[in-house]
Amino acid sequence: MSIISIKGQTESNINEDTVHQLAANLSVAITKAGDAEDYLVLLRSLESVLEHVRDAPDYIHPQLQPQPVAGSRRYWKPGDEDNPMNAWNFQCDLASSNPTSSLLRDRTVAIKDNISIGGLPTTLGAFTEVLSRDGSLLKSPIDASVVGRILSAGGVIKGSSTCENHCASPLSFTSASGPVHHPLLHGYTSGGSSSGSCALVAAHALRRQGLGPQRGDTVELAVGSDQAGSVRIPASYTGIYGLKPTFGLVPYTGAASMAPMIDHLGPIASSLEDIATLLKVIAGYDGLDPRLTPESPLVEKVKDYPRILADFRAELHSSTARERKPLRVGFLTQAFSVAGLSPVVCDTVRVAAKSFEAAGAKAVDVSIPLHSDGPILWTASTRPSMSDSLCQGKTGGQLSYLPPHLQAQWPPSQQAFDSQSTSNPALINIMLSGQFAHRQFGPWLEGKAHRKVFELRSAYDKALEEVDVLITPCAPTLAMPHPDPQSRILERLASSIGVTSNTCPFNITGHPALSVPCGSAATPEHPDVLLPIGMQVIGRRWEDDTVLMAAALFEEGNRALRT
Repeated sequence: MSIISIKGQTESNINEDTVHQLAANLSVAITKAGDAEDYLVLLRSLESVLEHVRDAPDYIHPQLQPQPVAGSRRYWKPGDEDNPMNAWNFQCDLASSNPTSSLLRDRTVAIKDNISIGGLPTTLGAFTEVLSRDGSLLKSPIDASVVGRILSAGGVIKGSSTCENHCASPLSFTSASGPVHHPLLHGYTSGGSSSGSCALVAAHALRRQGLGPQRGDTVELAVGSDQAGSVRIPASYTGIYGLKPTFGLVPYTGAASMAPMIDHLGPIASSLEDIATLLKVIAGYDGLDPRLTPESPLVEKVKDYPRILADFRAELHSSTARERKPLRVGFLTQAFSVAGLSPVVCDTVRVAAKSFEAAGAKAVDVSIPLHSDGPILWTASTRPSMSDSLCQGKTGGQLSYLPPHLQAQWPPSQQAFDSQSTSNPALINIMLSGQFAHRQFGPWLEGKAHRKVFELRSAYDKALEEVDVLITPCAPTLAMPHPDPQSRILERLASSIGVTSNTCPFNITGHPALSVPCGSAATPEHPDVLLPIGMQVIGRRWEDDTVLMAAALFEEGNRALRT
């Protein structure tokens, strides 16, 4: 430990009673004469250091400076009539005045409301009193790395999409602004926590097909965050594609963290080509995010995912297609017996084997017993410390560039606590879980859970030596109605339990995973509405391109079976 100085200390607000109170918080007492006085001197040194940093001007990294846009960074809150799904938080119209590429020229994009957009507030789906004690929302002084890259590629950012309260729900009823509605059925979940992002992209695709009612302004593409399935689950429920890339492929800089080891940003689109293009734009080392590893490619070394996908599709229709080594597709046995998996989803994903085989793939069953422990390990390895990042804004101990305008109010006021409990009791559970886990079990158990994650990763890696991709159901059910907001906590959370059982394991192991639309079915309550079903395609780490090619092969097999 280094102490920079104990001389010249300025006026202080702490005394020896403070020292004794701090010791009592550790369940110990300072008993030796003079010790409390000496520790007070040391603490006052820290006090002066922290006050110095608190009062200094913040540093905006040049790489994150909001880039010039055509026009202004004006934003607005859409009215209810213009926002029928409640999928927009704020709207804007941002296009770079000097784009450096045309990969996304004039393509419309929504950004999840936990990702910084320069000049706009970032609300995390939360109440103002949770974010600010004086009732004001700070505007972001930065563009998140992915936002800057989208603008540089010619994309047009149309606003921030509604997300679940602190991103802590796999369904879409917890945002402070109200529930996000499914594009096909008002009052039904669109999935979460990237609820608005997926609803907007799905609604855009439906409008292009001439299906369904007018749903206000929509977008072609979106970016979401995924810590347990928050890109893939809403993509599954709404019938589009959502990719959780390999951990460390896409920089998280400028987004609010849930827990650094599971934070991912990923593309959302209605076609594989758009997923590939957006992934190429946002992927690559940024020099700021500690989640990126020596395996993370430099921006100029990022794979050309659109070209790889286009070449693969062309090869499927070439005269040499039969000479290509067949893709090996493994249906993960344990994923089809998770609690809460509906028969219609199970059967629909199982039938996908026929589409793969029709396109020349080899489909086999693969058993990975440890997959059943995946949700347990996700919880034990993240929940004890999740409140540190999610609710308190801590850095995680590594050099990080956290969004400067997001200043967590901790501990929460009673008003904030009550508001959050009413809106999203899962968030309160995260707060209480951290307190309980450390008091009851101590921090060592979280470390053991991390070691077990390596075991789980190895189990998937071993299986992926025998097959090229794994297949599981994504969301375990069809979209369901929002719960009654007046019901008790357990009743409100009941429909959320088990939703991420097949998705969250890959957040801790880092494997790329894509939700792929694979069918639809009706509910007894609405026999006239076919709700989407998604399957999940998982690949080897850093082989996101193989995941995209497997999904393309599935599409090809589907077409072959229909003709």
